[in-house]
Amino acid sequence: MRDALSRFCTGVAVITAVQPDGRPTGMAVQSFSSVSLDPPLVCFCPARTSTTWPKISAAGRFAVNVLAADQEELCRQFAVTGGDKFTGVDWRSGVNGAPLLTAALATLECELADVLPGGDHLIAVGRVTALTPAERLRENGPLLYFRRAYGRLGPSSPAASAASASAISSRSASIASARSRSEA
Repeated sequence: MRDALSRFCTGVAVITAVQPDGRPTGMAVQSFSSVSLDPPLVCFCPARTSTTWPKISAAGRFAVNVLAADQEELCRQFAVTGGDKFTGVDWRSGVNGAPLLTAALATLECELADVLPGGDHLIAVGRVTALTPAERLRENGPLLYFRRAYGRLGPSSPAASAASASAISSRSASIASARSRSEA
Protein backbone atom coordinates (compact mmCIF):
# COMPACT_ATOMS: atom_id res chain seq x y z
CA MET A 1 0.00 0.00 0.00
CA ARG A 2 2.82 2.41 0.84
CA ASP A 3 4.20 2.05 -2.71
CA ALA A 4 0.82 2.78 -4.30
CA LEU A 5 0.21 5.81 -2.07
CA SER A 6 3.68 7.18 -2.87
CA ARG A 7 2.35 7.85 -6.37
CA PHE A 8 -0.04 10.47 -4.98
CA CYS A 9 1.70 13.85 -5.10
CA THR A 10 1.23 16.01 -2.00
CA GLY A 11 2.31 19.38 -0.76
CA VAL A 12 4.44 19.69 2.35
CA ALA A 13 3.76 21.78 5.43
CA VAL A 14 5.31 22.33 8.84
CA ILE A 15 2.90 22.34 11.78
CA THR A 16 4.15 24.56 14.61
CA ALA A 17 3.01 25.37 18.14
CA VAL A 18 4.33 26.76 21.40
CA GLN A 19 4.69 24.33 24.29
CA PRO A 20 3.40 25.27 27.76
CA ASP A 21 7.00 26.10 28.79
CA GLY A 22 7.24 28.64 25.93
CA ARG A 23 9.50 26.62 23.64
CA PRO A 24 8.47 26.26 19.99
CA THR A 25 7.83 22.82 18.53
CA GLY A 26 7.05 21.61 15.04
CA MET A 27 6.77 18.72 12.64
CA ALA A 28 6.77 18.25 8.86
CA VAL A 29 3.62 16.72 7.37
CA GLN A 30 2.45 15.76 3.92
CA SER A 31 -1.06 14.94 5.11
CA PHE A 32 -2.30 18.55 5.33
CA SER A 33 -5.65 19.14 3.63
CA SER A 34 -8.58 21.51 3.47
CA VAL A 35 -11.73 20.13 5.12
CA SER A 36 -14.29 22.93 4.82
CA LEU A 37 -14.47 26.55 3.69
CA ASP A 38 -17.51 27.37 5.84
CA PRO A 39 -16.61 27.02 8.62
CA PRO A 40 -12.91 27.22 7.69
CA LEU A 41 -11.45 23.85 8.72
CA VAL A 42 -8.22 22.05 7.82
CA CYS A 43 -6.68 18.76 8.92
CA PHE A 44 -3.44 16.84 9.12
CA CYS A 45 -2.70 13.31 10.28
CA PRO A 46 0.11 12.79 12.80
CA ALA A 47 1.31 9.26 13.51
CA ARG A 48 0.17 7.88 16.85
CA THR A 49 3.89 7.29 17.58
CA SER A 50 4.84 10.94 16.97
CA THR A 51 6.75 12.52 19.84
CA THR A 52 5.89 16.04 18.60
CA TRP A 53 2.13 15.60 18.26
CA PRO A 54 1.43 15.50 22.05
CA LYS A 55 3.20 18.86 22.39
CA ILE A 56 1.11 20.40 19.59
CA SER A 57 -2.08 18.87 20.99
CA ALA A 58 -1.33 20.22 24.48
CA ALA A 59 -0.94 23.73 23.04
CA GLY A 60 -4.50 23.65 21.67
CA ARG A 61 -3.53 25.96 18.81
CA PHE A 62 -1.08 25.65 15.97
CA ALA A 63 0.05 27.11 12.67
CA VAL A 64 0.27 25.40 9.30
CA ASN A 65 3.30 26.70 7.39
CA VAL A 66 2.99 25.74 3.70
CA LEU A 67 6.49 25.22 2.33
CA ALA A 68 7.83 26.67 -0.90
CA ALA A 69 9.83 24.74 -3.49
CA ASP A 70 13.10 26.21 -2.18
CA GLN A 71 12.51 24.94 1.38
CA GLU A 72 13.45 21.26 1.11
CA GLU A 73 16.20 21.59 3.74
CA LEU A 74 13.79 23.31 6.13
CA CYS A 75 11.37 20.42 5.63
CA ARG A 76 14.10 17.89 6.38
CA GLN A 77 14.98 19.82 9.56
CA PHE A 78 11.39 19.47 10.84
CA ALA A 79 11.03 15.85 9.66
CA VAL A 80 13.53 14.45 12.18
CA THR A 81 12.74 13.18 15.65
CA GLY A 82 14.20 15.11 18.56
CA GLY A 83 16.64 17.99 18.68
CA ASP A 84 15.95 21.71 18.39
CA LYS A 85 14.19 21.93 15.04
CA PHE A 86 14.12 25.73 15.23
CA THR A 87 17.92 26.19 15.19
CA GLY A 88 18.71 28.76 12.48
CA VAL A 89 15.03 29.16 11.51
CA ASP A 90 13.57 32.67 11.21
CA TRP A 91 10.07 32.87 12.66
CA ARG A 92 7.69 35.23 14.40
CA SER A 93 4.73 34.65 16.70
CA GLY A 94 1.35 34.61 15.04
CA VAL A 95 -1.89 36.08 16.38
CA ASN A 96 -2.52 32.80 18.25
CA GLY A 97 1.07 32.64 19.50
CA ALA A 98 2.15 29.77 17.23
CA PRO A 99 5.43 30.17 15.33
CA LEU A 100 5.01 31.40 11.76
CA LEU A 101 7.99 30.47 9.62
CA THR A 102 9.13 33.70 7.97
CA ALA A 103 9.89 32.17 4.58
CA ALA A 104 6.75 29.98 4.35
CA LEU A 105 4.74 30.14 1.14
CA ALA A 106 1.59 30.72 3.21
CA THR A 107 0.49 30.30 6.84
CA LEU A 108 -2.80 29.37 8.49
CA GLU A 109 -3.30 29.83 12.23
CA CYS A 110 -5.67 27.33 13.81
CA GLU A 111 -7.35 26.27 17.02
CA LEU A 112 -7.48 22.52 17.54
CA ALA A 113 -11.15 21.67 16.94
CA ASP A 114 -11.17 17.87 17.06
CA VAL A 115 -8.96 14.79 17.05
CA LEU A 116 -10.35 11.62 15.48
CA PRO A 117 -8.95 8.08 15.31
CA GLY A 118 -7.44 7.11 11.97
CA GLY A 119 -5.81 3.69 12.31
CA ASP A 120 -2.11 4.09 13.04
CA HIS A 121 -2.54 7.87 12.73
CA LEU A 122 -4.81 10.51 14.22
CA ILE A 123 -6.84 13.05 12.27
CA ALA A 124 -6.28 16.49 13.77
CA VAL A 125 -8.88 19.05 12.69
CA GLY A 126 -8.13 22.74 13.07
CA ARG A 127 -10.44 25.75 12.84
CA VAL A 128 -8.64 28.46 10.85
CA THR A 129 -8.53 31.74 12.77
CA ALA A 130 -6.02 33.73 10.69
CA LEU A 131 -4.29 33.53 7.31
CA THR A 132 -1.22 35.04 5.71
CA PRO A 133 -2.27 38.46 4.42
CA ALA A 134 -2.40 38.41 0.60
CA GLU A 135 0.33 41.07 0.34
CA ARG A 136 2.76 38.78 2.21
CA LEU A 137 2.15 35.66 0.12
CA ARG A 138 5.21 34.40 -1.72
CA GLU A 139 5.00 33.82 -5.44
CA ASN A 140 7.22 30.72 -5.40
CA GLY A 141 5.71 27.37 -6.22
CA PRO A 142 5.06 24.77 -3.50
CA LEU A 143 7.38 22.06 -2.25
CA LEU A 144 5.96 18.72 -3.39
CA TYR A 145 6.48 15.14 -2.27
CA PHE A 146 6.12 12.29 -4.79
CA ARG A 147 7.50 8.73 -4.76
CA ARG A 148 9.50 9.41 -1.60
CA ALA A 149 11.29 12.41 -3.13
CA TYR A 150 10.84 16.18 -3.05
CA GLY A 151 9.99 18.10 -6.20
CA ARG A 152 8.50 21.28 -7.58
CA LEU A 153 6.02 22.43 -10.20
CA GLY A 154 7.11 23.75 -13.56
CA PRO A 155 6.66 27.46 -14.37
CA SER A 156 3.10 28.75 -14.05
CA SER A 157 1.39 31.43 -16.07
CA PRO A 158 1.07 34.99 -14.68
CA ALA A 159 -2.73 34.73 -15.06
CA ALA A 160 -2.86 31.67 -12.79
CA SER A 161 -0.73 33.41 -10.14
CA ALA A 162 -2.97 36.51 -10.21
CA ALA A 163 -6.14 34.41 -9.91
CA SER A 164 -4.67 32.50 -6.98
CA ALA A 165 -3.66 35.68 -5.11
CA SER A 166 -7.14 37.16 -5.69
CA ALA A 167 -8.87 34.05 -4.32
CA ILE A 168 -6.66 34.01 -1.20
CA SER A 169 -7.25 37.72 -0.58
CA SER A 170 -11.02 37.16 -0.80
CA ARG A 171 -10.84 34.20 1.62
CA SER A 172 -8.73 36.22 4.10
CA ALA A 173 -11.41 38.91 4.12
CA SER A 174 -14.14 36.29 4.73
CA ILE A 175 -12.30 34.81 7.72
CA ALA A 176 -11.62 38.26 9.18
CA SER A 177 -15.31 39.14 8.78
CA ALA A 178 -16.42 35.87 10.43
CA ARG A 179 -13.97 36.45 13.30
CA SER A 180 -15.33 39.99 13.81
CA ARG A 181 -18.90 38.67 13.96
CA SER A 182 -17.97 35.96 16.48
CA GLU A 183 -16.11 38.44 18.71
CA ALA A 184 -19.06 40.86 18.72
